[in-house]
Amino acid sequence: MAEQRDHWRARPPGAGVLFPNLAPWLSASSPLGSCLGTHRTSLCGVLCAQAPGTHPAPALGQGAGMERRSSPLTTHVLDTTSGLPARGLCLRLSQLEDSDQQWTVLRESYTDADGRCPGLLRPGQMKPGTYKLSFDTEGYWKKMGQESFYPYVEVVFNITNETQKFHVPLLLSPWSYTTYRGS
Repeated sequence: MAEQRDHWRARPPGAGVLFPNLAPWLSASSPLGSCLGTHRTSLCGVLCAQAPGTHPAPALGQGAGMERRSSPLTTHVLDTTSGLPARGLCLRLSQLEDSDQQWTVLRESYTDADGRCPGLLRPGQMKPGTYKLSFDTEGYWKKMGQESFYPYVEVVFNITNETQKFHVPLLLSPWSYTTYRGS
């Protein structure tokens, strides 16, 4: 049973049981999967800038496990009302530009079956500065058939040492949230 559970956890969102060969193409980290995820929801922000059919194929061996280990920034969202990971929650990573004090979107994605969003930044992409993780909590709770008090949660944090790894967990209920710097 544990082996079955781990197999399911390793499957990227959007990769159905009937089409396991589509997993690399539909993973949230692939350009196509990221774009498809963006177009599936009306509440979650910026549309994909690439035209359909122009997305490159994902690299061989690309997978959630590899990205989770190598990404210098990760997040994990837990639904505290159910005690389960918050699967399919849309989030956006932005960085504050020093020159004009405007937020630049770096990545938009969804949490996986384990409530994680691996590969927010590639190794070497992080630099010192102010970053923001924006979570579409209203969209998540609507999908769950719940009303919520917070339409979105924004966690703003500073990175001063780009050689460190950063983990930003979010514990979420319809009426409250908690975050901290994890390890």
